[in-house]
Amino acid sequence: MVTALYPGSFDPVTMGHVDITTRAAALFDKVIVAVYATPSKSLLFDADERVQLYKDAVPNVPNVEVIKFEGLVVRLAQDLNVEVIVRGLRSGSDFEYEFDMAFMNRRLAPGIDMAFFMTSQEHMFISSSLLKEVARLGGDVTGMVPPHVAEAVYNKFG
Repeated sequence: MVTALYPGSFDPVTMGHVDITTRAAALFDKVIVAVYATPSKSLLFDADERVQLYKDAVPNVPNVEVIKFEGLVVRLAQDLNVEVIVRGLRSGSDFEYEFDMAFMNRRLAPGIDMAFFMTSQEHMFISSSLLKEVARLGGDVTGMVPPHVAEAVYNKFG
């Protein structure tokens, strides 16, 4: 049984994240989505809210579990006996960042592999930070996030 870990801040979960989760769940026996509790980012949702929003985004994918975590991703992967860390790529800049991170993770935990998923083309322009800005300014984010997430985002901005 191969278990994969898909870590991120997911503030909020987007359709791109759901796409990658669903595709990873089709390849691996189990996918653990790990919501990073304390990223060095300005957050719209707290960790528990982000976990619940993610759980509600993938209710029909039975082999997906959503948890929150703190600390190093590779340490979490080791603690959970995970063989693979899943990451999504939208652009060349994502690749450059993930390339460096993959080598650092390999140095810290040589037994854990990385699997990179190119986002589906219809989601490649979506980033959590960009969609928060659009919503904050009154723009339409429906279709970029699951409907319950759009509602939660709009509620945060009043």
